[in-house]
Amino acid sequence: SEAMHHLGVPTTRALSLVATGDTVVRDMFYNGNARAEQGAIVCRVAPSFIRFGNFEILTARNDLALLERLVDFTMSRDFPHLTLLTANIPARRAAWFAEVCERTARMIVHWMRVGFVHGVMNTDNMSILGLTIDYGPYGWLDNYDPQWTPNTTDASDRRYRYDQQPGVAQWNLVRLAEALVPLFGSEAPLQDGLSRFESVFLSDVNAMHRAKFGLREARDGDDTLMRECFALLQAIDVDYTLFFRALGDLPDILPADAADALLLGDVFYDDDRRIARAGELWEWVRRWHARVMSDNEPMGARRTRMQAVNPKFVLRNYLAQQAIDAAESGDASPVHALLDVMRRPYDEQPPYDAYAARRPEWARDRAGCSMLSCSS
Repeated sequence: SEAMHHLGVPTTRALSLVATGDTVVRDMFYNGNARAEQGAIVCRVAPSFIRFGNFEILTARNDLALLERLVDFTMSRDFPHLTLLTANIPARRAAWFAEVCERTARMIVHWMRVGFVHGVMNTDNMSILGLTIDYGPYGWLDNYDPQWTPNTTDASDRRYRYDQQPGVAQWNLVRLAEALVPLFGSEAPLQDGLSRFESVFLSDVNAMHRAKFGLREARDGDDTLMRECFALLQAIDVDYTLFFRALGDLPDILPADAADALLLGDVFYDDDRRIARAGELWEWVRRWHARVMSDNEPMGARRTRMQAVNPKFVLRNYLAQQAIDAAESGDASPVHALLDVMRRPYDEQPPYDAYAARRPEWARDRAGCSMLSCSS
């Protein structure tokens, strides 16, 4: 949660982490290999921990009086600006639901921007404030794979995979709308709110992608250029975070021939794929470069813009697992070092360059370094 906060993603925060001195038995993969682990308590803070599920359960129990009280309480405490909008209670509730939809859309766009995958997006893990809540089997993309999920129990269906998160968020909002129907005389205000989610998400995700690619404004052909890039990243097995950081660092004048694509640095996970598709990737880089250079920005301006939205450091699972392993052995210093690095994820931090490296091969399938479970 602290890494997400410093990445600029709406989130709950972690106030403290305290070891209990007790052990907890966990079976990470639910396969009968349970072991005792050191116990600890995380104290999380947020303006509110009210979730979509808090409203659903009241409707399911037909406790509509308490549902109405909860909605009005949530609006008055966490959305006080809506009281200035209108004195009409139905209109205020409609505006509230629309804002919940909008906040949720913006949160998901931020997830997609930094390559975060939540892993357990059920309605009870969705904050009414549009905050990232309930960090369980989460992860950040290493190699760009839009179908990746960090959740072992989601491995077969991949319901909560990276590219499915916007659709799941929308589905969860529909469930929330269904729970709120009894408080509205018509479904129309709720439909308007759901439409707000779609319009805000599409507008923001398009703007986010342009920012990641360094495109100052939308032009014909930009969508095709970006789609082609994502297809290449997946086909060649390229690191999502490192690729966009390297793209922003490319010079204003490209060398005449870099057909092996090594100008991008150590962003590739598969040398055979890199060699086989290097010509395609370099041809795309040249087209992208010509496009961004046509903006005629002052030297360095594009790099500054791209570095502001493309982090150098994200909390990769293998980094967290290494810190956990050290802490279990009595050395908490890697935990503190990792926290320090993640407080400035967009900055160059030469002493900590190792924290920006792509996932090492030994971590590809190691427990805790790739996929996790709710018992991880």
